[in-house]
Amino acid sequence: MTGFINLYKPEGITSFLCVAKVRRIMGEKKAGHCGTLDPMAEGVLPIMLGGATRFLEFLPDSKKRYTAKMRLGLTTDTLDITGTVLSESEVTSTYEDVLLASEKYRGDIMQVPPMYSALNKDGVKLYKLARQGVEVEREPRPATISRLDIKEADKENEYILDIECSSGTYVRTLIDDIGRDLGCGAVMTELLRTMGAGFDISKTVTLEELENAPDPSVFLISVEEALNAYPTLVVSDGQSHRFCNGGDLNLDRIKGSKVNGLYRVYSPDKKFIGLGEADDEKGTLAFRRVYQER
Repeated sequence: MTGFINLYKPEGITSFLCVAKVRRIMGEKKAGHCGTLDPMAEGVLPIMLGGATRFLEFLPDSKKRYTAKMRLGLTTDTLDITGTVLSESEVTSTYEDVLLASEKYRGDIMQVPPMYSALNKDGVKLYKLARQGVEVEREPRPATISRLDIKEADKENEYILDIECSSGTYVRTLIDDIGRDLGCGAVMTELLRTMGAGFDISKTVTLEELENAPDPSVFLISVEEALNAYPTLVVSDGQSHRFCNGGDLNLDRIKGSKVNGLYRVYSPDKKFIGLGEADDEKGTLAFRRVYQER
């Protein structure tokens, strides 16, 4: 079974466990997800099944969107409310102070990844080192925050953040940085991913819905649908055979309008066969991925 499941990850379980549950329900051994969500987080967790795992890097929208809650006056070792409290401080910052402090985090920024993260250091996950009380130096990594809207929440010293950012952005780190700038500290208390890898929360399915469905494959999103932002090209039988064997095609011999970029490639009988990249300079349609069920 090949395709994507746009899963609504519930709070309290790991992304890895979600993949395992979907793998069992769908009866597909090969599976993975499109970006880890912490156990405390919930929301969009696209899961790849079968041959869809080969197309992860080509999903057309790498941006992610989150709704998060931030509480001032507290710091923890995990940078969120689940961690061990490191400090508690009086909060004198106003809403205007929070808005002012957040200004510098819009656009291209550098972030130091948190110790409690799934990144590797010498082959060991950082969170495993953190649980052993070991802290290692982490190099700052680039991130882009294209949207950062903040409004006051119902509770005092709590704020709701609406964030659109690049893949690899740590919302916990963003909140911790804002808290440090304000001088009182801050932690993340809730996190909801509303968009990821081009999948939207409005079209998610829960584990319970998958489990109880007479035919859970009705929730499967095909690879070609997930890539529908790319234009299409139809090639001849001979070209189709060459493409499926990993061969580049002569661009001039392919019918249709062609500009540089990625294309969904179809055989004459309109069967999706893979993803190719047109290059005017080289005059080729280079294969990038051939579609396979496994």
